[in-house]
Amino acid sequence: MSQPVNLPKLSKTDQDRLAQSGIDLTMKNRCGSYLQMDQDIFHAECTQEGIEVLSYKKAMVMYDGLKDYAWKVVSPEKDEITKYVAAQKDPKGYVIIAHKGSNNIFPIQACLFLGSEQIQHVHNIIIAEEGAELHIISGCTSGEHVGKGGFHLGVSEFYVKKNAKISFTMIHNWSENIEVYPRSASVVEENGVFLSNYVCMQPVKKVQMYPTATLKGANSVARFSSIVIAMPGSYMDLGSRTVLDAPGASTEIITRAITKGGTIISRGHINGKVAGTRGHLECKGLILRDGIIYAIPEIEGSVVGTELSHEAAVGKLARDEIEYLMSRGLDENEATATIIRGFLDVKISGLPEALQQQIDASIDVAEKSGF
Repeated sequence: MSQPVNLPKLSKTDQDRLAQSGIDLTMKNRCGSYLQMDQDIFHAECTQEGIEVLSYKKAMVMYDGLKDYAWKVVSPEKDEITKYVAAQKDPKGYVIIAHKGSNNIFPIQACLFLGSEQIQHVHNIIIAEEGAELHIISGCTSGEHVGKGGFHLGVSEFYVKKNAKISFTMIHNWSENIEVYPRSASVVEENGVFLSNYVCMQPVKKVQMYPTATLKGANSVARFSSIVIAMPGSYMDLGSRTVLDAPGASTEIITRAITKGGTIISRGHINGKVAGTRGHLECKGLILRDGIIYAIPEIEGSVVGTELSHEAAVGKLARDEIEYLMSRGLDENEATATIIRGFLDVKISGLPEALQQQIDASIDVAEKSGF
């Protein structure tokens, strides 16, 4: 049984911010956790048999530097962010390994908390060995006393082996002076499944990320789902890319985006390189106040026998829908909130109930604050 996690010098406000990011310090519905405040690691353990949660540094010692995994799907030369992370003499971050045939009913939580330092850097490696199933919720947030601003720089590498599955749900709850630069990529082997879910519904200064999944095994699957709201002053350059590189590989990239005055750039790219592959890309956006939603869908087919499609739509709330709900007894604010809630209500196929509930809870928090 996992024991509760004690973090020092954590105010009630910061505890609430962690909870809104999906982090449960009581460990009631978690089988393991990794918690890092700034550059200090306070917790790294898992009680589930066959699954390990380790600090990056410890894993490098235990597994001889993880030579087959570290910096193999994300190049340290990719850009200035990866160069900075790779140059750190005291690397931080976590390694999660689900050994062959293992699986966790309750998710593992990974908390990255920016409390007082200006820069937080992590390098994470997540591995699901053959036949394993691994569910992770990553809660990323900043404390109430982060002053002049800060930067989170994160590199994550995912490996989904034959007949394995990883679901990774990342919930961002930063503040209006934080800049966030995730860099991640995944490789999915035969019959493997990779589910990546991203939720950001609170203010942030800037987010820039473009994760890539390479489906190199027959009948492999990748699904990316994003739910984002851009507040005034927020700049969110987001997207996902999938390379279909094996027969039967399939992907789906779904985005729901709302601007309340901020800027959202929603990118998506599916590259069908092999016959017998399928992919669909969808971006739907709502402009509630003056802001920008810029959708950039790309589908690239280079062989006969790949089936790719995309759709993108940006608009406003339909007045007739609001008036219909008002005729049913709701006031205008309630009617508007109901429509927005329905717009954001994305049910993710294959996601464990505990993680779907966490996504729903994040939407609840945003709804109570008036979206």
